Amino acid sequence: MFAFIIRRLLQGVIVMLVVGFIAFALFNFVGDPVALMLPPEATSADRAQMREALGLDKPFYVQFATFIGNAVQGNFGISLRLGRPVSTLLVERLPATLELAMTAALIGLTVGITLGVYTALRRDTWISRAILTTSLIGVSLPNFLIGIFLILIFAVWLGVLPSFGRGDTVKIGLWSTGLLTTSGLKALILPAITLGFFPVTLIMRLVRSEMLEVLRTDYIKFARARGLTDRAVHFGHALKNTLVPVITITGLQLGGIIAFAIITETVFQWPGMGLLFVQAVQFADIPVMGAYLCLIGLIFVVINLFVDIVYYLVDPRLRVDRAMAGGH
Repeated sequence: MFAFIIRRLLQGVIVMLVVGFIAFALFNFVGDPVALMLPPEATSADRAQMREALGLDKPFYVQFATFIGNAVQGNFGISLRLGRPVSTLLVERLPATLELAMTAALIGLTVGITLGVYTALRRDTWISRAILTTSLIGVSLPNFLIGIFLILIFAVWLGVLPSFGRGDTVKIGLWSTGLLTTSGLKALILPAITLGFFPVTLIMRLVRSEMLEVLRTDYIKFARARGLTDRAVHFGHALKNTLVPVITITGLQLGGIIAFAIITETVFQWPGMGLLFVQAVQFADIPVMGAYLCLIGLIFVVINLFVDIVYYLVDPRLRVDRAMAGGH
């Protein structure tokens, strides 16, 4: 187990070095940072002085090592657009994005598993066919279109939910949350449903197909032959084995939800990291873009490590295979 975690950590370090190199390339090869930071009337001496102050006159490998060292300490420089430390901006926007992503993931997991089990056990009913047909919408339509439809129905026509913003928030230390206010909860509903729509359909279809396959296996037939009730067979045996691949998909989806919340945050003007990144792209704010890239890469690495450990603990076949490989 310890060797398994060490291997995964080393892989994560390699991934983060690659991501860091891409972010470093953004700083150095997408426009001239000196030209972006100095006014047009700056002299050649001013430019040379600024280049020396930023360390851009040093060799490439020294610049990259300095960048990695600063990134490890959370120092990504100053935002060119806002004139504030990038790390401060990310800390301010992180709670909004995590709150939205976690709510969307919770919707995807609970609704997806519930509908997947139902459509597998009642696959010949008209309700199951209607659910499967509706799920095609979640797979086919892009997020921004679903968000616009929801805004049109619930904000414009019915007027029951806000169309943008995060509502009122409450500060708890450094963390700001909208979950403790009515306007914050109402503002969260439409973005969370929009962001969670695709995971719902994906998990539902995965659970359904896995459940149908498990129900045809021999041990399920033996369980029925022993006289167990349908409830015990479906939820005590079939569903338990169905959820093993769902863990992997859910973990990858959680990383994807955080990374690709950009579109949803833009549609609903949700003040999270995704909206900050879009604004940074519009103004060529390279420090913010690089920091966002590194942070999203780190979130993916941490989530995948957590999923690998859970998968290792849940699936006994992995432990048996590794034990046999070690024995030989």
